[in-house]
Amino acid sequence: MGPLNGFRIIELAGIGPGPFCGMMLSDMGAEVIRVDRIAKGVGAPKDVLQRNRQSVAVDLKKPEGIEIVLKLVESADALFEGFRPGVTERLGLGPDECMARNEKLVYGRMTGWGQDGPLAQAAGHDINYIGLSGALHAIGEPGGKPVPPLNLIGDFGGGGMLLAYGLVCALLEAQKSGKGQVVDTAMVDGAASLMAMFFSMAGRGFDDERGTNLLDGGSHFYNTYETKDGQHVCVGSIEPQFYQLLVEKAGVDANRFGPQMDRDQWSGFKDELEDVFKTKTRGEWCEIMEGTDVCFAPVLSVFEAPTHPHNVHRGTFIEVDGVVQPSPSPRFSRTTAEILHAARAPGEDSTEVLSSIGFAQDELDALREQGVIG
Repeated sequence: MGPLNGFRIIELAGIGPGPFCGMMLSDMGAEVIRVDRIAKGVGAPKDVLQRNRQSVAVDLKKPEGIEIVLKLVESADALFEGFRPGVTERLGLGPDECMARNEKLVYGRMTGWGQDGPLAQAAGHDINYIGLSGALHAIGEPGGKPVPPLNLIGDFGGGGMLLAYGLVCALLEAQKSGKGQVVDTAMVDGAASLMAMFFSMAGRGFDDERGTNLLDGGSHFYNTYETKDGQHVCVGSIEPQFYQLLVEKAGVDANRFGPQMDRDQWSGFKDELEDVFKTKTRGEWCEIMEGTDVCFAPVLSVFEAPTHPHNVHRGTFIEVDGVVQPSPSPRFSRTTAEILHAARAPGEDSTEVLSSIGFAQDELDALREQGVIG
C-alpha cells in the first residue's frame, strides 16, 4: 500500500496535467475516484495517465448529477479540477459549494494562466505557458528559433506534478488545522518555478542567446552527438575530472582540449567531437564510456528505453494490460507504490462507488434510467 493509502480524492476528469496528477496520487496509494462523462459503449482507454482509478460516470448538466458529486465530496479529503476559471462555480461545484459540505476539503485547481490575471480566461496550451515563463526562449540551437521540449515543462512538470505536490501540502496542513483550502496551480507559475536556477544565473554570466550556455547545448562537454549508425549519445562531463575522462576516452588531444571553460573554443571543440563520435556506432561508444565517470548515456527512444539493462534491473518500466509504461515513482522502503489496474471504462465503478456512500440499488437504477449516471 502506498504512502497516501487512506486518502480519498475526487478527480473531475480532464486532459493532460489533471490526469497526470491523478496518476501520481493514485500510484502513491490514494483512492482516486474519477468523475467521467457518460459515454455509452466506450471501453477502457489504453491511457497510462488514467491508471489506478475508479470511474464514476455522471451527467454534470443535471442537478442530480451535481448532488452525486457533492455527496462524494462529503467523504473525500480532496477534489481537483482542470477547467477554466469559473466553470465549476457555474456548475454548482465550486470551492464554496464543496467546502460547505466538507470544511476540511482541499480543493485543487489546474489551469494554464491561473485563476486570475489578464490572461486567466484565454485558451492556451503548454507551449504558451512556457513561452510566458521564460523557459521556451532558452531552448533551441544558437541563432535558431525556440524549440518546444515536448509538453513536459508546462503540462507535466509545472502542471500536474506541481498540483499533486500542492494537494499533498494542503492535505498535511489540513490534518493540523482541520480546515481545507483552495490550491491554485497555474502552469505558467510552475514553469517559472522550474526555471529558478536559471533566474539565479541570469546575473552571473548566463547569456540570453539560446544554445550558447553551459547547459543548453552551447558547450561541447554537455551535448548530444550523432554516431556512425545514425543513433545518438549524450555526455554531461561538467566537473573537471569527468571532463578529463571524456577527453581520454574520446581519444582527442588533451592539451588542446585542456581549456574546458573557454567559451571561445566551445564551437570548435564541438565540431571535432562531432567527427570523433561518428567514427563508432552507438553500441561501440557504450562499450567504451557507459558506466564510467564520463557522465555518458545512449539516447534511447520510448521503444528502446524499457529494454535497457539498467532500466530492466530497476523495474523502471512495467507492462500492464499490454501497455508498457513507467512504474510508480519515487520508491518507498516501507509503503510500496504499485499499479493495481489499468484505466477503467467510463462509469465502470459507478455502482460500487456510489453504493459505498449510501445509494441504494433502486436509487442507482432510477438514476441510470434518468441518464444521470452511466
